[in-house]
Amino acid sequence: MSLLGVLRAAAGSVALLAGTAALAEPPRMTNLRYDEDWSANAGKPGIEGLKFLKLDGDSAAHATFGLELRARYEGFDNPLWGDEPDTTYLWLRAMPYVDVQAGPVRGFVQPIAGYVRGLSGRKGPADETGVDLLQGFADLRLALPGSGSITLRAGRELIGLGSERLVGLRYGPNIPQAFDGARIMLSRGRFRLDAFHVRPVQVGLGDFDDRTSDTRRLDGAYATWTAAPGIGFDVYLLGYRNSVARFGGRTGVENRKTFGIRAFGNRGRLAWNCEIMVQRGRFAGQRIRAWSLATETALSFPAARFKPRVRLRANLASGDRKPGDGQLETFNAMFPKGKYFGELSPIGPRNILNLHPGIDLALAKSVTLELTEISYWRAALADGVYDIPGQEIRAAGGSKARHIGDQLELSASWKASATISFAASLSLFRAGAFLRETGLARAIHMGGLEAMLKF
Repeated sequence: MSLLGVLRAAAGSVALLAGTAALAEPPRMTNLRYDEDWSANAGKPGIEGLKFLKLDGDSAAHATFGLELRARYEGFDNPLWGDEPDTTYLWLRAMPYVDVQAGPVRGFVQPIAGYVRGLSGRKGPADETGVDLLQGFADLRLALPGSGSITLRAGRELIGLGSERLVGLRYGPNIPQAFDGARIMLSRGRFRLDAFHVRPVQVGLGDFDDRTSDTRRLDGAYATWTAAPGIGFDVYLLGYRNSVARFGGRTGVENRKTFGIRAFGNRGRLAWNCEIMVQRGRFAGQRIRAWSLATETALSFPAARFKPRVRLRANLASGDRKPGDGQLETFNAMFPKGKYFGELSPIGPRNILNLHPGIDLALAKSVTLELTEISYWRAALADGVYDIPGQEIRAAGGSKARHIGDQLELSASWKASATISFAASLSLFRAGAFLRETGLARAIHMGGLEAMLKF
């Protein structure tokens, strides 16, 4: 499908859905889309009825239809501190879906049309895919004696585990990260267990050319226990293999296991999310000894004007302290969420220590404002700086400086209706001593504008 065809289809969909602005607030729509419950729309007239359309008058057999349209503009001055030319571009994507369920059997299909326009330089897998299959899987859900269920799933799907620090959707960029494989989900009372054997989808720039990766694999088990309403714990083990991994100028086979524990919840005005991850394995004849600690604590003031919510995030991801000693200590976030540290995220969660204070304000019922500041330091002085996908973007060189730089970001969002939203952001990144000592160190300026329709 051509870009013009996508835009025409989008325009027709916008016209069709314009009337939904007056609809009652729908169930919470997620980025996954497949875990939404629209059963309350059964029998409703018009477009609302498309969210839960009975088949043959039987609510056990029904279909759900949905659509996401997004246009996002981004402009950068001095990306990667001047190592790349200035650029502006427009991301466009359309993601319709249909979900059909009949008793214990289910089929979910979500194609994607994703394009980038105006980008200078090489397009990456997060920029463009043409027309392709984003998700397509089949479920078999079986009830367990007593209470609970077990679901068997096979096909292509988006997977977001916990806080998406290690396995995320890559939703913020243009093309999400999907996986091909099998998954088993067990749910019983307050306990849930996911076990999976998947490979990431390798995105191509043409139509229908996305393929299952033959170099990377992910296996794991992820358990969640809800101790009390609003309070939970995760425990997980993830196995990752990459036959063409690259660290410190060396390429080889990487076999890495990640053991993790996460505690999260909220009580009154206080919320918390803490996670520790330990990694062991082998890379190119070296032992892997890496780890990461991530925390977020927030305090809300709902009775104050603008209902401020202040928070502090702190992250520590290990780096390689002594290259060539037979031990690799660089943490690998594998498949993290996109826009990891905000709208401007030149740095990924490897070999860093960062502090990330911020404040959210509710300026009106549907308008929020967020101001954040992020300071970055290197965890290991012998290791460099990496981007979110894991590529080294600035080698350590001979610098002994720890400070990478500071980022300031202002973001605003407006939920215009139940289906339409807008967002804008301004970001500034000022280079620290390490960047100044190892190459170009110009200030990065970034602006973003986004319009989204989600039905």
